[in-house]
Amino acid sequence: MGEVTDNNQALNEREQSILHHVVHNYIQTAIPVGSRYISKHFESSLSAASIRNVMADLEELGFLSHPHTSAGRVPTDLGYRFYIDYLMEMQQLGDDEKLRIHQQLDQTNDADEMLRETSKLLGKISHQLSIVTSPHLSSGIFEKIELIPIASSKLLVVISIRTGIVRTIMMEIGVEVRRDHLDQVGHLLNERLSGLTLHEIRDSFVDRVRDMQSEQTGLIRLFIESVDQLFTDSKERDKVLIGGTKNIIEHPEFIDPKNFRSVIELIENEDIIVHLLEKHDELQKGFVVTIGTENKDETTKEYSFVTAIYDVEGVTGRVGVIGPTRMNYSKVIPLVDYVAQTIAKMLSA
Repeated sequence: MGEVTDNNQALNEREQSILHHVVHNYIQTAIPVGSRYISKHFESSLSAASIRNVMADLEELGFLSHPHTSAGRVPTDLGYRFYIDYLMEMQQLGDDEKLRIHQQLDQTNDADEMLRETSKLLGKISHQLSIVTSPHLSSGIFEKIELIPIASSKLLVVISIRTGIVRTIMMEIGVEVRRDHLDQVGHLLNERLSGLTLHEIRDSFVDRVRDMQSEQTGLIRLFIESVDQLFTDSKERDKVLIGGTKNIIEHPEFIDPKNFRSVIELIENEDIIVHLLEKHDELQKGFVVTIGTENKDETTKEYSFVTAIYDVEGVTGRVGVIGPTRMNYSKVIPLVDYVAQTIAKMLSA
């Protein structure tokens, strides 16, 4: 998760209670929370004036802000962070939601299709924008390579990873190569590369095929020249699947045309999302929540990113959601975590 400069001892029990009420109710209603409301519904032993003083202190400390058009308070990014780290109670997923996730994702054995279904399903259940990345293949264990002639001078290279993930690359080979010779080259490569990660293959490929460089068709020399293309995890746009666009724009934040344009720009600019996901990976944590300004990008200062790693025999990707900072974290966090675990189990089966 993002860094917190204060620990839970920075606020006394009363301040923590008031902050909890403000954050929780603002998440539920999108309406700034006033002292009278808290006094009437939650803290009957405290007067509205006493609560108002506590809220003023919380505002001075940076946990709440005070919209000009309202007598109530709303959480700041720091307020949300403190709430998530110290005050929030997680909501357990219901059995019906778990069953829905399993049934939806169990309809296909194809890894790519499962990830597409995950993107759709996570958006529907969370009512946020969902993001799913294809697995980072560099740490995947090589299983086999197949060389398939497509035309007289074109070759389809199919690389299978032990988890069942398949990568395909189209190559121009310049000359026609007989199928039996392709099979022979493929057999030799499979013998020498089996059990290695793609990263290891990329770094040692030349040494492993040094005695084959004189192979008559020039295939091995072409593979040496194309080793980065073949065995390096690419950063192509289609590696990030985005779903749930219809769901996120239903939130009251997007009644404002400015905010509506903002989320559309975010959806259309995948580079920003890819960059933020890379930052989540750099934190080297399985589960990450970044809130508003913690994302370090002007375009995303009104949004929170909640992501979790799914791990399939060392091959990892991320699933998560993007939504307004006024997100129902207590539900979204366990949902994202459960979906990540479910994908990992299904892809490993």
